[in-house]
Amino acid sequence: MSMDAGRPAGCDTSEMLTIHRLLRRVFSDAPGLVRGVDAGNLRRTRVVADHVEEISAGLHLHHHTEDILLWDVLEERSPGCALHVGKMRAQHAIMARLLAELDERLPRWRETASESERDVVAAILEDISDALESHLGQEEDDILPVAGETMTQQEWDQLGRHGIRQIPRDRMLIQLGMILHTMPPQERAGWLRAHVPPIGRLLYTLLGRRQFESHYRSVYGAAPAA
Repeated sequence: MSMDAGRPAGCDTSEMLTIHRLLRRVFSDAPGLVRGVDAGNLRRTRVVADHVEEISAGLHLHHHTEDILLWDVLEERSPGCALHVGKMRAQHAIMARLLAELDERLPRWRETASESERDVVAAILEDISDALESHLGQEEDDILPVAGETMTQQEWDQLGRHGIRQIPRDRMLIQLGMILHTMPPQERAGWLRAHVPPIGRLLYTLLGRRQFESHYRSVYGAAPAA
């Protein structure tokens, strides 16, 4: 992929750290949420299973976006990064297999609320969380600096735009709330101003915060910490 004509290389990749922080948090929480559901409690099983399905879809999307918009660019622009890109591709393949296992077993647990299916789902989530922790750290160390030097800001921003377009409209404000919840409180207002247009900030204030808090209570069984 050739560089945008007339646009200098160099971009701010820090937004990826925000997404990584969210992924680390929701997947580290997920095994405990699943194991905390009593066997036979169909209502609670379905609430937690729906949440797991949503975060699984989010990870699928995140990796697919990198697969189609990032790896080829870095290999072309920085051949010395090819080894790191190869590791990223291999790690994505491992997590794709784990996510496929999760996608297969999650409906069984949702429908049966059985202890055995619950424990299988929780074990898969632990494997995903462990693999993700290693993968994200290596990506932050080995990939983001190269992307920051070799890609234009417009090229980098395409990753975010592609991801946002895939989020169901009725989940956008809730997912925004999840992102904000994983940030230090003192960073939230500045991040919103920098990354969310005025209409989005207004909608979050009027509707989104309540939607997120309701979702969080239903999944976690408690109000989100301030």
